[in-house]
Amino acid sequence: MSRIGVGLMAAALLVYLAVAVWLAVMFLSVGTPVSIGMGITLLVLAPVGAWALVREMLFGFGADRLGRILDAEGGMPPVETELTPSGRLARADADALVARYTAAAEEAPADWRARYRLGVVLDAAGRRKDARASIREAIRLSRA
Repeated sequence: MSRIGVGLMAAALLVYLAVAVWLAVMFLSVGTPVSIGMGITLLVLAPVGAWALVREMLFGFGADRLGRILDAEGGMPPVETELTPSGRLARADADALVARYTAAAEEAPADWRARYRLGVVLDAAGRRKDARASIREAIRLSRA
């Protein structure tokens, strides 16, 4: 299901880029200072948006690939505590688990599996930014 969503986002991106470039050309052809400024802005912002979406898609594909490998190996972190209805770790349990998986990742700095497990636990603890950084590092380590 998520791959369908990624495909739809990629198609929407292509439509967006085509429309943005077309509008930029139209604005530039008017020739007024305001329209030229809008045309240049569209020509700059469209590729930046495309870059951001492609970067996120590559992150998603890499994280999914590593997650499938780790799951097949039986290495995903087990659910050791009660989860909230939203699937997050209870606050009382989160700090201890995060500390344990952080220590494991620091003991094996070149092991992408330890870094990925830390990312999964951080995400379950509600620390999304730290989780993404950890999984991004796992993706980088898996390529080395």
